[in-house]
Amino acid sequence: MFDKLAAVETRYEELMASLGTATVQNDPAEYRKQAKTLSDLEPLVEKYREYKGVAAEIAQAEELMKAGDPEMRDLAQEELSDLTMRQGRIVDELKILLIPKDPNDEKNVLVEIRAGTGGEEAALFAGDLYRMYTRYAERQGWKLEILNLSEAGQGGLKEVIVSITGRGAYSRLKYESGVHRVQRVPATEASGRIHTSTATVAVLPEADEIDIQIQDKDLRIDTFCSSGPGGQSVNTTYSAVRVTHLPTGIVVSQQDEKSQIKNRAKALKVLRSRLYDLEMQKQQDAIAKERRGQVGSGDRSEKIRTYNFPQSRITDHRINYTTHQLTSVLDGNIGELVDALTTYYTAEKLKEVTAVETGL
Repeated sequence: MFDKLAAVETRYEELMASLGTATVQNDPAEYRKQAKTLSDLEPLVEKYREYKGVAAEIAQAEELMKAGDPEMRDLAQEELSDLTMRQGRIVDELKILLIPKDPNDEKNVLVEIRAGTGGEEAALFAGDLYRMYTRYAERQGWKLEILNLSEAGQGGLKEVIVSITGRGAYSRLKYESGVHRVQRVPATEASGRIHTSTATVAVLPEADEIDIQIQDKDLRIDTFCSSGPGGQSVNTTYSAVRVTHLPTGIVVSQQDEKSQIKNRAKALKVLRSRLYDLEMQKQQDAIAKERRGQVGSGDRSEKIRTYNFPQSRITDHRINYTTHQLTSVLDGNIGELVDALTTYYTAEKLKEVTAVETGL
């Protein structure tokens, strides 16, 4: 581990020197690239230097332990004990910083929510989840844009696709992918019987054009009249767009905009992210050992969370986390839940890194 840290520090120092050269300063793209790398390495280098400083202090304390003065030895022993504990904490922090970062963490996301089993109640629950994520995103200061919205009766949603733009959006929301289950008594249930319904959530990192190249020959684009709310132009102009990616069979329809060009652009944005997610899953499936830290990388049909209204309880089954603040969570206060998931999966990745280092 320490050989790796020394190499990282050397790389950091090389980048620091390189940024001051005229060659890099005259190339904006290269300057931004190196500055980003430098910024990513800085926390690790600072922590490693802190470790080396403590190690030097420990060496000095050990030398004082050899002194003939008993009082000096006692002071050195006390200091050595404190320094050793501090060094242990720094090593743990270094291990966490050495965990490979998810390259998608800083990306914007597409959040797709669809009503599952349960009919009208499932659609209402999909609407609840949409409002929960919307309010959380607003509190984070992120920008939202609805790409597709299909409404059901009584305020429910059959499907909604929303683009969320903001720093760290994917890192905060990536563990939300999966099947969400609700247990509650529907308003139309006269006998008070609890119904169970589901909604699916998919959180996809927004793919740039450089991530996924889409060839025109691989697309079939159909246009049709919009349906549903939308004003006088509905059913009179062929503004709606259906894009089919022929190699994979993925189909994306878009009709929210009155402009065919805008609908096409939105559909391609969704398609690009779905293809990127598909490619990521293929890479992960090729790994013999399943990466447990990547929620959503496997079967999305797995139930991840239950929202129990009669008991005002939310349980995340992956980490055995339970809270009775159901109303608050559905109002967008999911920060504590997100933190718990992040802490759990970071610990799991740390176990993997430690196992590799020890050869277990």
